[in-house]
Amino acid sequence: MQAIHPAKNAGTILTAAVIVAALGYFVDIYDLILFSIVRVESLHDLGVTAASEVTNQGLFLINMQMGGMLAGGILWGILGDKKGRLSVLFGSILLYSLANIANGFVTSIDQYAWLRLVAGIGLAGELGAGITLVSESLPKEKRGYGTMVVATVGVSGALLGYWVGHAWGWRNAYFVGGGLGLALLVLRVSVFESGMFRQVQARTEVARGNFLSLFTNPVRLGKYLRILLIGVPLWFVVGILVTLAPEFGKALGLTGGVTAGLAVFWCYFGLVFGDFISGALSQVWHSRNKALQVFLVFCAVLVGVYLFGVPGASPTIFYAVCFVLGVSVGFWALFVTVAAEQFGTNLRATVATTAPNFARGAVVGLVPAFKYLSGALGGIVAGAAVLGALTLVVAFWAVSTLPESYGKDLDYVED
Repeated sequence: MQAIHPAKNAGTILTAAVIVAALGYFVDIYDLILFSIVRVESLHDLGVTAASEVTNQGLFLINMQMGGMLAGGILWGILGDKKGRLSVLFGSILLYSLANIANGFVTSIDQYAWLRLVAGIGLAGELGAGITLVSESLPKEKRGYGTMVVATVGVSGALLGYWVGHAWGWRNAYFVGGGLGLALLVLRVSVFESGMFRQVQARTEVARGNFLSLFTNPVRLGKYLRILLIGVPLWFVVGILVTLAPEFGKALGLTGGVTAGLAVFWCYFGLVFGDFISGALSQVWHSRNKALQVFLVFCAVLVGVYLFGVPGASPTIFYAVCFVLGVSVGFWALFVTVAAEQFGTNLRATVATTAPNFARGAVVGLVPAFKYLSGALGGIVAGAAVLGALTLVVAFWAVSTLPESYGKDLDYVED
């Protein structure tokens, strides 16, 4: 690793970069989670009425969205290190905003699927670019607070998505999401490019955004793979347990029906608190790893409560569990912050953008694994229990073997 000249750091936490990244993540989460909220209503409106088909088509559309995020993560990550953090931040917002507006006009499942793919590609860029920009703009002692603000504001976008989806209907909800994204673009004029990136950009001998270089060095590859594994439990919880809340409600014999939209609402309401707490703890403890370990153990307990602690309970109790489950997986921005802090400036956006999207995209693999285990073990509760235990144990191992990154000087490049 080669040292580079320090970039100018902001003196306060609420800089223009933090505010724009937070609002961008707010719109990102609104659009990202909106399908889970309007899944049943939109599929019914498109002629899919059988319960089994609603589940199957819903999983198919989630896979299309997440598949887009896998491809978009690589695309935007490389561009972030080659062209700059701001170009990705706003290019991705533009793409997913236009795709979501188009989503409001779909008349078939095929159209829905392709537009979720395009939206997924767009959604892949915002968070990684925003966290990278914030991490490079704030002093190392404060950047954890900056990313905490981004996360706390951002995940509340799901709450707005629930309200709009139910108050105005699924088509209008997509229009609103797209409109919010386009409105956010006007704030670009108040944000400046990362000083660290500009200095590296001027060094023609430094290779930037070389995604394959992550796989040619054993140390880099080991860190990268462990980072990816840390984020998988969140998307096991959101992509399977919460998105399929109606199906789990029936399997658990709840005393009344539950909706995916309300389960997502309460889960993301919990995430608001979880992201704030995990970010603050990582600063107070001076340790990202310790905060992540505590939250992974907390998550394991709550997954157990969700699957085995509420059989025959009321929907109210079930939603309360969804809320606390959301708190337990509120380490998403902390996870992305760790990803950004582990690598040099010439690869930082690549890692910080691909890591969360590969973790999100893990749903593509988690869904068939969940289906297989559910069939082999005789039900979705047992299948989810085994899959959840596996993802959580592996994530805990990954955190425990990853170098601590709190307070790390980010002014360097990878050889």
